[in-house]
Amino acid sequence: MNEQEMKLQYLLSMVTPPNETARELALTHWDLCAKPLGSLGALEEDLIQIAALTGSDEFDFSRSAVLVLCADNGVTAEGVSQTGSEVTAKVANQLAQGTTSVCRMAETTGCTVVPVDLGILDYPGNPKVLDRRITNGTGNIAKGIAMTRQETVSAILTGIRLVKEQKGAGYTLLAAGEMGIGNTTTSAAVTSVLLGQDPSAVTGRGAGLGDSALQHKTEVIRNSIALNEPIPYDPIDVLSKVGGLDIAGLCGVFLGGAIYQIPVLMDGLISSVAALCAVRLCPAAEKSILASHVSSEPAAAMVLQELRKKPLIAAGLHLGEGTGAVAVIPLLKMAAAVYHKTYTFDEGGIPQYHPW
Repeated sequence: MNEQEMKLQYLLSMVTPPNETARELALTHWDLCAKPLGSLGALEEDLIQIAALTGSDEFDFSRSAVLVLCADNGVTAEGVSQTGSEVTAKVANQLAQGTTSVCRMAETTGCTVVPVDLGILDYPGNPKVLDRRITNGTGNIAKGIAMTRQETVSAILTGIRLVKEQKGAGYTLLAAGEMGIGNTTTSAAVTSVLLGQDPSAVTGRGAGLGDSALQHKTEVIRNSIALNEPIPYDPIDVLSKVGGLDIAGLCGVFLGGAIYQIPVLMDGLISSVAALCAVRLCPAAEKSILASHVSSEPAAAMVLQELRKKPLIAAGLHLGEGTGAVAVIPLLKMAAAVYHKTYTFDEGGIPQYHPW
């Protein structure tokens, strides 16, 4: 084990079990609110989970940020996407200007957009894009591995460090976003290996592939897995051989949420696959992970089921950038408002509800 992996193992050893006292306090508080028991469903469950994560039954979501990890994937050369790798850099610059879809959505809820360059191909840089470059894009998984094991661990550690930085800046809620042409191919490949599913069951149309292009994409994934032989029980090996920098970085973001006790919202398939990698590396990291929506990508529901996470919305979203995660931030804010400001049964002169 090299120095970087030793550092990762040390950081993972910092993950503590959920705080059961805070969990019980939040549950009791919900039950005192003058409304039918459990009537806000998954929103109540999410706040209870956040209490157990942070160790506090008080919630403040006034400062949130979406981390948009950007990187290119060599497999794009196989024609698995409608556009070329040059689009990743263009969208990263639009993220910096605040003009993309997630930027417009984030404006409405006061969420800060943080674009990060983990490995955009031939990217000259942008002062408004965080420079956390690991490599100049990844290798083509149809020809060989995506990246070395050391590069993979570096990306994971970078994600962890990003969470530490955001918490230090005062953010209390994070959303996981990404941008990288070809990353629905890499995420499907990782899903196929981790869940033991045939590529045909987990490969989707991405940005809108037709039937023949979808079949080609599926075969590229199948052949890439056969060529690189990722080890299913070793998430770092899987990410290294058929994954991508964005997925590895997001894996680190979810691990960082558990280490530094800050909740992280999954977006769609790509970030949920990263969350699955995080949980496979450190099962206790589950406590930091919240589901936002269920993507229309075919593997999305499978991964959520494997993670045992309940999405708050089901709207057929598959845009990426963290848009689905940002979309539920107002829901969490509204749930916190109910939690903190709704009158109690005693205050309303109403007999308290009890399970019966």
